[in-house]
Amino acid sequence: MGGTEQKYVQEAFDTNWVAPLGPNVNAFEKGLESYLGANSHVAALSSGTAALHLALIMAGVESGDVVLCQTFTFSASANPIVYQSAVPVFVDSEKDTWNICPNALEAAIKDQIKKGQKPKAMIVVHLYGMPAKMNEIQQIAKKYEITLIEDAAEALGSNYKGQQCGTLGDVGILSFNGNKIITTSGGGALVCKSELEKKNAIFLATQARDEAPHYEHSQVGYNYRMSNIVAGIGRGQLEVLDAHIENRSAMHFFYKALFANYTEVTLFEEPGEAFYSNHWLSAIVLPSYEMRESLRLHLEKANIESRPLWKPMHLQPVFSKYAYYGETVSEDLFQKGLCLPSGSNLTNDDRSRIKKEIITFFENQ
Repeated sequence: MGGTEQKYVQEAFDTNWVAPLGPNVNAFEKGLESYLGANSHVAALSSGTAALHLALIMAGVESGDVVLCQTFTFSASANPIVYQSAVPVFVDSEKDTWNICPNALEAAIKDQIKKGQKPKAMIVVHLYGMPAKMNEIQQIAKKYEITLIEDAAEALGSNYKGQQCGTLGDVGILSFNGNKIITTSGGGALVCKSELEKKNAIFLATQARDEAPHYEHSQVGYNYRMSNIVAGIGRGQLEVLDAHIENRSAMHFFYKALFANYTEVTLFEEPGEAFYSNHWLSAIVLPSYEMRESLRLHLEKANIESRPLWKPMHLQPVFSKYAYYGETVSEDLFQKGLCLPSGSNLTNDDRSRIKKEIITFFENQ
């Protein structure tokens, strides 16, 4: 917390704006639009998952439609596809950004078209804050006329060629869950290209109530709007977003210096100048699953949390029956990769303890 969040929350109570609308919601949306830049129209919602669900609905995804999805991600990227009774088709990552592989993506599209199932949409994730290879992905989406949904849940503050993540697709989604770069305790946002699309998103998010003196509904709606109290937390968090990104970047460079002499460790970082990551999570890849687990357990004994990278969606029991395109990049990353402590509020004492334990581990190898 930055310290000003309570002021905006108190305003909500003092003015009796506690419903899913009000001055904090409007101001939070405007603040995000200002941060993201031109042509961004933001609808504040109850979660990033809700935003992704609305993105699919607005893309016209219906029962039986194919939706391409990056396999190397959290399940929230894929679950809304099933909410629509659509068919997820999973695509492997490439090694540079760990995000969806353009070559495997196009191969999946061609094969699905050959089978008579042209995909309706594609979900591309900026994993751990790292921008995907958006030039190639945008060209593929345009070539095959497929809606590009940009999952920037982990990437607020990251940019690709100077353009903010969340604004690079036909529609973008953000998350303000408790573990994100800024939080509203729980919440998310849909980033639209026009005010009309934003209004449609808000309409769907507020139970799709038609204009009438009574309650009239001509389509199914959802209870997905962000509350004015939660948005107050978001307004305060926006004021410390840049500071949080600086702190996360400082953790990245801390690890870069720490691992400089350990050639067996690969630190996840930008592959070139076009990519700017908020370094939401610092992660490494080790030579083997055995070494990864040994380090994780060593840190755990010292009460330092670390965690394996995402288990790919095509390996999850709930999604195992769906098609998968690619090689073993995501599987290898899952087997050998580890997320390290990366929080914005880590202290010098925390860093000293992390450094001591990691050095001890490698000295004993």
